[in-house]
Order: sequence, then C-alpha cells, then structure tokens
Amino acid sequence: MAVALDSNAIIGFLDRGDVFHDAADARIRELLAQRVALRASVITYSELLTGAKLGHHDEAVVRGFFDDLVGSLMPIERDVAERAAELRGERRSLRMPDALILAGADLDPEVELIICSDRIAKGISGRLSCEVEALS
Repeated sequence: MAVALDSNAIIGFLDRGDVFHDAADARIRELLAQRVALRASVITYSELLTGAKLGHHDEAVVRGFFDDLVGSLMPIERDVAERAAELRGERRSLRMPDALILAGADLDPEVELIICSDRIAKGISGRLSCEVEALS
C-alpha cells in the first residue's frame, strides 16, 4: 500500500503558517509511524521546488522531504495524461496540474489513498480507483 500526497499536503506539512499545517503534519506523521510508503507526482515535486525558488520554502528542506520521506515520484506518461484529460473534462473547475496528480494516483496500482485539499477532493471522490482524503 502507498499513499500519494498532493502538493497542498506537503506544503501544509512543511509550512507552519499554512492553513493545512496541523492536519497535514498529524496525518503524515501518522502514516510515517505506520511505515506507509509515501508517493508524490513529478508535478508536486516541481510545484514545491518552484515555491522554494520563489522563496516560499527552504529548498534544502523541500529536497530533504522528498529524498527522505517520499519513496518514489509518479511519472506523467501518456496514460496519465489521458486520464487527466478525462478528469478535467468531467470537472471543468479542476486545474490541469491537479488533474495530472489525481490521474497519477488513480493509475498507480500501489496507491490506495491520495491526500489533498478539500477544494480538490470535492466532487472527485468515487471517480478514482483510490480513496480521496481531504485535509481540513
């Protein structure tokens, strides 16, 4: 079993001032204590590194989180791109980066759960092969 982390979950974990910090910190620590494999999309990795380059986070901390805690990055291949297009077509308010992250988790046979913000989770539950958990 693996759990995919959306960008908002990781940002919440790393940033004490983030609205999702308490929920993300508690949930990720719980998963680590249970030795659950954590995964993230290459989109999430890119978003967090961009935030570091813009001064929102310490780049070493971001890289350390991925190096130490995220077992593998989910790639964006053709099948993921096609699934993302389906998800985006079903829900126009879903941004393409979020659709790609969700599609990657959906198509990864090891991922049983994706943790994301409630804005992203709203209306997507039941449309994926994995469960969706909203941080609140």
